[in-house]
Amino acid sequence: MPTLIQALQARDLGHLRIVAGLWGVELSSPESEPALKELSAALLDPQLVNEMADSLEAQARSALQALMDAGGKMPWAAFSRQFGEIRQAGPGKRDREQAYLRPVSAAETLYYRAFMARAFFDTPAGAQEFAYLPEDLGKLIAHKEPAKTTIEPPGRLALLKECARTIPATDRILDDATTCLAALRMNLEPPEMQSPVPVVKEFLKAAGIISGETAQPEQVKAFLEMSRLQALDLLAKAWQASESFNELRQVPGLACEGEWTNQPLATRTFLFHLLEALPEGKWWSLPAFLRGIKEKYPDFQRPAGDYDSWFIKRLSDGAYLRGFEHWDEVDGALLHYLITGPMFWLGVVELAAPEDSETVTAFRVNVRPIASAEKGKLTVASNGKISVPRLVPRVTRYLIARFCEWDPASAQEYRYRVTTGSLKKAGKQGLKVSQLLSLLAKNAGSEIPPAFVRALKRWEANGTEARVETQTILRVSRPEVLEELRKSKAGRFLGEPLGPVTVIVKPGAQARVLAALAELGLLAETSDNEPID
Repeated sequence: MPTLIQALQARDLGHLRIVAGLWGVELSSPESEPALKELSAALLDPQLVNEMADSLEAQARSALQALMDAGGKMPWAAFSRQFGEIRQAGPGKRDREQAYLRPVSAAETLYYRAFMARAFFDTPAGAQEFAYLPEDLGKLIAHKEPAKTTIEPPGRLALLKECARTIPATDRILDDATTCLAALRMNLEPPEMQSPVPVVKEFLKAAGIISGETAQPEQVKAFLEMSRLQALDLLAKAWQASESFNELRQVPGLACEGEWTNQPLATRTFLFHLLEALPEGKWWSLPAFLRGIKEKYPDFQRPAGDYDSWFIKRLSDGAYLRGFEHWDEVDGALLHYLITGPMFWLGVVELAAPEDSETVTAFRVNVRPIASAEKGKLTVASNGKISVPRLVPRVTRYLIARFCEWDPASAQEYRYRVTTGSLKKAGKQGLKVSQLLSLLAKNAGSEIPPAFVRALKRWEANGTEARVETQTILRVSRPEVLEELRKSKAGRFLGEPLGPVTVIVKPGAQARVLAALAELGLLAETSDNEPID
């Protein structure tokens, strides 16, 4: 950190005399360089330094303490936002208006008393401007009582209207994870779920259950066989410790562009620290919580106070949200998403809203573990449809899903169909019909229809014994017409005969056959009895 002399060496003699006057020191030197040495020697007196520090007004003392707590320097953007700017003025205007006698901010008070200077320092992101306390001056300031280590929770308790309608936490994320894992194993795109599919994948990646887009068999097996409480705890702990799970890039309505990086783990840790300070079991106002963070800890995810180098675009109109004026749309939106998204999905918090609105306005930390029991029983219809309640064991549903076609699910039930196509796909994955029958028998709430069991066993023994197809059929009035058509250039588009006046038309060839008939002087019509020109 620069010393006092280094901090003041670019200042003119008038500025040095201002500093000396505010400290009650007289300078005899008429030149800047010797005056600087004289001033530095006078100011670096421990007793005088502490008397001067103690005489500062409250806001200036807070600014000085903030610098000391930060190790002697703070990003200028963050410091000036909290403690004000320094008015720019040349020597003539400064001396004429004597602004130093009427400072407009704590920053200006410290600046004219040499307790604070500005300079650029190297950071991993490049050179950045900081406010700093001259190192030798800072060492002389007596250590004060350390700042309170407990964080005062931002915001306030929720009003009754803010928590009129509660939205309980659930462990539904486990069911979404099971669906996602089954889809990945079958090379399918997962269907829409309660939690966004990309986010579910990120949870599974953080827990090491999938890598890239590939499920890890041993980890999948262990995860699905855990109790729901253990599985939820696994996902929550993996997410909380993850450096790669980046919520900022998941915030709805925003797109992050460019090579800049943020620190999602540090942001998550900060938020959990705040949540620990909330009163247990009490509903807390979400809007007030976000406003409080903006007032007290605005730079929670931007340690350098930099609001310009991150390229974050608003998808609705393509506008880039740069500058502190967009805090609510970026930093506030991230906190809102963290609480109403990942924390809610993992059961960390419960949510609430007004009676007549879907907008979440309150939350409380969930201290009761979610422990749904997987005791559901499935049902099987004779036509091959299988209904699987949400709380059937996850490992069972995962395996059944791989034997079936998937029908749209309801809130509490997943629906599947056994088809010859789905059985063939399952067979290619090494699954056998006997496994499916065993799963169904073990988890069904009532007897499996005998006809369905026979059908599965016959298919396993004989393969497909019947096929239903949709074909285009050509029917003519006399066998001679069909024979004439076969001899024409359209003959190659005709398939298997079904009788003396009926033949199958090959797929996609209907128009060509109709055209050939027209060339033969025959006006044909389609099944809707409309003539073809």
